[in-house]
Amino acid sequence: MIPIKDINRSRSFPIVNTFLILLCAAVWLHQVGLDEYQENIFIYKYGLVPADVFQRPYTLLTHMFLHGSWLHIIGNMWFLWIFGDNVEDRLGRLRYLLFYIISGLGAALLQTFVSFVLGGEDVPMVGASGAISGVLGAYLWLFPHARILALVPIFFFLTFMEVPALLFIGLWILIQVINGILTLPFAQAGGVAWFAHIGGFAVGYILVKVFYTKRW
Repeated sequence: MIPIKDINRSRSFPIVNTFLILLCAAVWLHQVGLDEYQENIFIYKYGLVPADVFQRPYTLLTHMFLHGSWLHIIGNMWFLWIFGDNVEDRLGRLRYLLFYIISGLGAALLQTFVSFVLGGEDVPMVGASGAISGVLGAYLWLFPHARILALVPIFFFLTFMEVPALLFIGLWILIQVINGILTLPFAQAGGVAWFAHIGGFAVGYILVKVFYTKRW
């Protein structure tokens, strides 16, 4: 299923969410302007390489703003645009920003741990997927019955259908878990950081309960 929009209007303009999208876009446009050699240096400097995390701990944060392809960044920013505004609306701007960063850190730490255990610790990780997975976890807890307009494949056809967030996000995290398990033997090959998605989602789902109830 491909989300088109959520039927869940925000009460305020999502300043932080928009800033995060623009920041990721700006970094990506910088990457596009680099040649292959320069981009490799840039990714290994600011991307998260598990083997180097103790020498360059700042990459636990900076890797969230780099991406690997047009499809990677468009997909991530599309999900963030659809689901992030409502979460920011409920948490407030400062709490949403902290929530986003902590979710991304949690995602990165789990993926780093898995890389050390299964191999692939020299493969750089980039992307906002982990933090956005945390946003999805928060959205599921805050708006389980919100309607998501999605493009759904039915046999050989695609059709628009409204589905509850519980179903859409529930299927999404199930796919992440299944793919994570299936790719365990091939962890050293790199590719999609499934456990970053799983870790970010878990952190977000738990953390939102604290951030939403606590008043600062």
